[in-house]
Amino acid sequence: MDPPSGDSASGSTGPPDRQTLRLIERQLTADPLVAEIRFKPDPHEPRLLRALLAADRYPDTATTARIDVRWFVTGDFSIHYVETRDDGRWECRWDRHPNAHNSRVHFHEPPTGATVSDLDLPSLHPLEVYATVLDAIERRIEAVWSGSPQE
Repeated sequence: MDPPSGDSASGSTGPPDRQTLRLIERQLTADPLVAEIRFKPDPHEPRLLRALLAADRYPDTATTARIDVRWFVTGDFSIHYVETRDDGRWECRWDRHPNAHNSRVHFHEPPTGATVSDLDLPSLHPLEVYATVLDAIERRIEAVWSGSPQE
């Protein structure tokens, strides 16, 4: 499951929104779920914000977990959650970008992200989207520990 590239030449999402990426970085830095934050390719030219999540929040069956954030000056975004597990990957993604498969705002459903559904968010403000995603990740972590069928 590849997120939108942000290739402004294609007319899709435009260039990265550095100000919004830094706003989300500040939120992630303050979150106890987050162990480490990196910009790719680097802090001077941020295109992707990656948050590595604290391993101690997950059972041993999950080897790593991360959130990849892309935010564009057009207001489009991609927030990709990935767990690497003993039995493979578990992932999902919240998106807003032009596409041919669904509405502009949509969700790539877990566990593989292959199924896509329209998404109705209460707000497209970056902090509201961030809160929606982190709430879903917290619910996922609870489900993993409880052995819920969502796992």
